[in-house]
Amino acid sequence: MSAVKKKLPLAAALAEAIRKVPRGRVSTYGAIAKAAGYPRCSRHVGRVLKQVGGLPWQRILGWGGRISLRGEYALEQRFLLEAEGVRFKGRHVDLREFEHRFASGGRKPAAANRGPKRSVYRQVVAFPIESLSAFLPLG
Repeated sequence: MSAVKKKLPLAAALAEAIRKVPRGRVSTYGAIAKAAGYPRCSRHVGRVLKQVGGLPWQRILGWGGRISLRGEYALEQRFLLEAEGVRFKGRHVDLREFEHRFASGGRKPAAANRGPKRSVYRQVVAFPIESLSAFLPLG
């Protein structure tokens, strides 16, 4: 017999990961998807939150700790999070203090995400303009 670990179906895996976020902590859609084993399915997290009842929907935030909902739902989410003791910095939750870290997967700490920025445009190789004369129609 092989010891292959079977993945849960997408909705069940996402719901299980959402349930792991404790009171007073938050997570992002992308971190939930990654912790569930489906790192490129962050859009499905919102669908699962709508379809599966009883999930702590208020603890799941958009990228950077912002509330993704609009109107009254956004106000309700902020109110529920503040009632759990979560503090905001402007319109974003302070993720350094209140983000739930999953045992495997999830978002990396902010400092670990930053690497050297390399621009494709900086990698242009300079060559003499005379070498273009074979390609340009001159008079």
